[in-house]
Amino acid sequence: MDSTQSGAIHQTDFQLAGQTGFYRGKVRDVYHFEGYLMMVASDRISAFDHVLPKAIPYKGQVLNQTAAYFLEATKDLVPSWLIACPDPNVAFGYACEPFKIEMVIRGYLAGHAWREYQSGKRMICGVPMPEGMKEGDPFPEPIITPATKAEEGHDEDISREDVLKQGLATPEEYALLEQYTRALFERGTEMAHDRGLILVDTKYEFGKRGDTIMVIDEIHTPDSSRYYYLDGYEERQAKGERQKQLSKEFVREWLMEHGFQGKEGQIMPVMPDSFVEHVSERYIELYEKITGQPFVREDNAHIRNRIAGNIEKFLAEGFSG
Repeated sequence: MDSTQSGAIHQTDFQLAGQTGFYRGKVRDVYHFEGYLMMVASDRISAFDHVLPKAIPYKGQVLNQTAAYFLEATKDLVPSWLIACPDPNVAFGYACEPFKIEMVIRGYLAGHAWREYQSGKRMICGVPMPEGMKEGDPFPEPIITPATKAEEGHDEDISREDVLKQGLATPEEYALLEQYTRALFERGTEMAHDRGLILVDTKYEFGKRGDTIMVIDEIHTPDSSRYYYLDGYEERQAKGERQKQLSKEFVREWLMEHGFQGKEGQIMPVMPDSFVEHVSERYIELYEKITGQPFVREDNAHIRNRIAGNIEKFLAEGFSG
């Protein structure tokens, strides 16, 4: 497979000095070193736990720089795995032993929780959801609805009780995961509000380095979070209108309109180039909206060579944690 498509990078297969292993996730290529990780954010995009055929120009850069921005802004709350970003698409940091759960936190009824609610369920991950809610309504207080981290296929909802029963975390560890999750969500909510947005729901992943629990992977990005626009939220809610949102939900909606929800036997539609460009612009819009910083479009004509060169230079100069 060609690793580039109209200035986008679909995947990498570097052989790096000191590299001890490699793993390809849904959207990141992960290079292992002794005690450290290098994550290359590709321009792949996934939905319904499937990677779509076409890559999205600048998506990896948006993802990596948004995550770095929020990890820096929350390092006073939670220890972070991130040490440096040698390239706009690359993050380097501590290798941790990951907890096999995603800590999903929801301030509002939306997405998966809304689909469950619509189907008549009033309990999610052992947490009750009040009667009489509409899509987009706030919960009385944010609820934590963990999911198992699947190697392949769909992540599954799991209750706190089952997390402990299955030994995915000790009671002490899980209490700290919940504490960190709420602290990060509160900070993310404040930062979103300052930018005219509502942080609707998001997920965090954590790992252990020695005895220290750290937040790992991305936080508050369009791939891991859903945002509503604050302006007009109350009016839209009162009228029963759909909320204007910044997330990749619009990609899922496009797929559903074209008959795909990741279910067996369904054929994934191929996005036309015009929609790929639209997705790219939406990701850039989110970066600028949520960070308040202009997005600098890197020269992607030779994106693979640029990333490789910046990584090699970083490794050659040495690094320290």
